Amino acid sequence: MGAPLEVVDDVGDSDLWLRAARGDNAAFTTLFERHAQSVWNHTYRLTGSWTSAEDLTSSTFLIAWRKRGKVVLVRDSLLPWLYTVAGNLARTEYRGANRRLRLLRRIPDPPVVSDHADAVAEQVDGAERLRQVIDAVHALPRAQRQVVELCLLGDLPIADAAELLEVAEVTVRAHLSRARAQLRALMEEK
Repeated sequence: MGAPLEVVDDVGDSDLWLRAARGDNAAFTTLFERHAQSVWNHTYRLTGSWTSAEDLTSSTFLIAWRKRGKVVLVRDSLLPWLYTVAGNLARTEYRGANRRLRLLRRIPDPPVVSDHADAVAEQVDGAERLRQVIDAVHALPRAQRQVVELCLLGDLPIADAAELLEVAEVTVRAHLSRARAQLRALMEEK
């Protein structure tokens, strides 16, 4: 490897690139210092993000470090090659970000989990309401209570309830109508 060659600012990129390829770290450092700001500006214009520009600039110079012995500069400036690498990295990052966004859009929204406390409160409220309805039904006159128990609570058809109670269907309908009105009034009071 030998001793590093002295780096002078007026040396062209091609000479510095050749020195870096031979193991002269100071030559690569000079290239980095010479072009890092330009590469960062370029990547910032491509992405619009400071952090992405920093990441892409770092990645660009990492690739340059790894390929310093394989890439031959056509002109004296390393900058066009660095811009090309940075542009390719930015496009790859953009495509990857779009793929991740499309994937996230495919994921269904998580199911809404109800609060256990709300469910318990609803059960308690429902149980209290049921107790009130049962108390209201028991407060009805006997004939109305029987019709409510058979038709409303037992889902028995009016004709079957009339046959079971040995009364006319019109009587069952009348008891049912009066019972509903009284139940409504009793429930509104509570």
